[in-house]
Amino acid sequence: MLGGLGKLAAEGLAHRTEKATEEVVHAVEDVVKEVVGHAKEVGEKAIADALKKAHDTGDRVVKEATEAVTSTVANAVTHAVEGLGKLGQ
Repeated sequence: MLGGLGKLAAEGLAHRTEKATEEVVHAVEDVVKEVVGHAKEVGEKAIADALKKAHDTGDRVVKEATEAVTSTVANAVTHAVEGLGKLGQ
């Protein structure tokens, strides 16, 4: 009879151990999901920030190039008008 009780106790212990292991696995899965979620958010934010900086830099470069071209064209037109004015005198 004691052998039967020992077997029941061992089976109970094995069952509780299995349940505890499953709970730990689920807890670890939840932590991993949370960490991955945070990493994804951080990665998305980093990408968005990098794209914004690239866009801002591109806007600045376009603005500077436009100003340079406008200035060059304006200077060329001014010199041409002055040259024509001198020819007309």
